[in-house]
Amino acid sequence: MAENKDVALADELAVDFSKLEAEISKKIIGQKEVVRLLITSLFCNGHSLLVGVPGLAKTLLVQTVSKCLGLDFNRVQFTPDLMPSDILGAETLDKERNLRFIKGPIFSNVILADEINRTPPKTQSALLEAMQEGAVTIAGMNYTLDKPFFVLATQNPIEQEGTYPLPEAQLDRFMFMIKLNYPGYEDEIEVIKRTTSEEISKVSEVISKSQILKYQQLVRKVPVADNVFEYAVNLVAKSRPHGEKADAISNEYLEWGAGPRAGQFLVLAAKCNALINGKYSPDIEDIKEVATPVLRHRIVRNFKAEAEGISEEKIISDLL
Repeated sequence: MAENKDVALADELAVDFSKLEAEISKKIIGQKEVVRLLITSLFCNGHSLLVGVPGLAKTLLVQTVSKCLGLDFNRVQFTPDLMPSDILGAETLDKERNLRFIKGPIFSNVILADEINRTPPKTQSALLEAMQEGAVTIAGMNYTLDKPFFVLATQNPIEQEGTYPLPEAQLDRFMFMIKLNYPGYEDEIEVIKRTTSEEISKVSEVISKSQILKYQQLVRKVPVADNVFEYAVNLVAKSRPHGEKADAISNEYLEWGAGPRAGQFLVLAAKCNALINGKYSPDIEDIKEVATPVLRHRIVRNFKAEAEGISEEKIISDLL
């Protein structure tokens, strides 16, 4: 960040983020924290898991963010009979009886994997290579996906019968688990007013694809002080029960703690959080701000925690 052009780009990112928030708020009422985390994960080249009951405008939120960022968007409704080829694409015979690859919906910038826990593990795992490598392999051929590439999966916390919970290895691929709550009273009145009138709010593109890629590179360049690295690693180590630095609450209420990827995402998210708040380097407060969405799906509660109603958020709060 020593170079003047990087500092100028950092200032530009903070301004563009404010513009994005304002543009998205034309369609999405409230949910400022959710919007901030979604944009943070995109600028960090990460993926997010959205958890919320039906009717909280999860799909509309992702569509709106995609439009404001000028990104191609595809939605896939995950069902028990969905096959990997329905997402990735498949080879078919054309009129001349030559094999031709037909691209699936994953060949887009933003993928909304709606109710990802409704489909079997075989289909869920079809996303893994794409999320990690930005490419898919079909019949031995490797196809690179367009950049930026962002998977946003949703889960419904009710009606768990007949679902396939995501395995820990796949959950770990998601940078954030973002929980959506019901809107506040005033916000809900505004939602009802807007959605029951003939007035339709439209949003326009605020940032281009090339600008997003520049911001993703900039986040990597942000310098971090050693004490911030140490705080992030200590926080993750404290979550590992019976480990060298284990916290008492982890020993009592956790089966498993977070892995090294949690530390990587804590630092990356803190860097981006600093930039959108007009700072050039993250501090410990930035780590604290992003700790809950980074850690909540990476710690596994034991039976005692579930029996006593101790939530992941309560454990993370105590660790902080």
